[in-house]
Amino acid sequence: MKFHKLLVALLVLSLTLGVKIAAFAQDEGAPEMTEEEWQKQMDEYTAKKTELTGKLAQLDADITAAKTKNAEKDAALVKAEEDLYASVGSTKSGVADFRKKFEAVEKTINKKEGKKEDAVKMFAEIEASKIKCLPEFFDRYKKMKAALDAWSEVKKESGYTVVKGDCLYKIAGKKEIYNNVKMWPVLWEANEKGVVNAPPKVAKTIKNPNLIYPGQVLKVPALTEDLKKKAELKAKKYRYTRKKKVSTDEVKKDVKKDEKKDVKKDEKKDVKKDEKKDVKKDVKKDEKKDVKKDVKKEEPKKEEKKK
Repeated sequence: MKFHKLLVALLVLSLTLGVKIAAFAQDEGAPEMTEEEWQKQMDEYTAKKTELTGKLAQLDADITAAKTKNAEKDAALVKAEEDLYASVGSTKSGVADFRKKFEAVEKTINKKEGKKEDAVKMFAEIEASKIKCLPEFFDRYKKMKAALDAWSEVKKESGYTVVKGDCLYKIAGKKEIYNNVKMWPVLWEANEKGVVNAPPKVAKTIKNPNLIYPGQVLKVPALTEDLKKKAELKAKKYRYTRKKKVSTDEVKKDVKKDEKKDVKKDEKKDVKKDEKKDVKKDVKKDEKKDVKKDVKKEEPKKEEKKK
């Protein structure tokens, strides 16, 4: 509307300026116009003015029609909006209140703030309202429900009694515990300085994660996101350290094996030497005996010859 008025104003201004310029030209020594020429020019300007006035009137009529049409459309839009909100049993202000609540619950669930049980109660209010079916909310509502279902339950701290054949790795992997073998560091840290209970003469602490004993009642902390991240890092670090230690131990074992082999070889050599010595000794003894026997046999013969 403003543009139309501005256009008309410019046309009127140009017409006025044209008249003034013509008059100024006459005053500045331009050849004088005859009455007929002057009348002709005035008729032309008058015709232009009438044309512009008609256009202005038409523009005003168009603007009025446009305003009426816009008002009708605005009214139809408001009616459609009211009908839409009424279809879910609410009003515009009611939907505005629901929007604030919806956004708060959406943030809580997506970021997993607080306890899941509180989020479930908040979500129940959203789910109970028909307003969630509006196009503005429905897709987001479905995503929020999926996120809530995926929110892992936080278990309360409980206890577990160790049985024969158990290890922290196996215990953490049990469905009723963490259902994740990598969470064994959580159990170790919780019980390193003291278990819940233990039979007489059984360790009350777990200094070494590889040494747990039947009858020990272990603390099983609730698994939070923070504990989960720490446990994964610690399990990875411990595995790397253990591999390094195992490789070192294997080298030591190999060295010991080689040393034992060398000792056995030396022992065998010594035994062979001793055996050879003993054989030589026996041979010499036998030779001496044989010589003595021969000497004794020859002595009687010599005596007989002398006689």
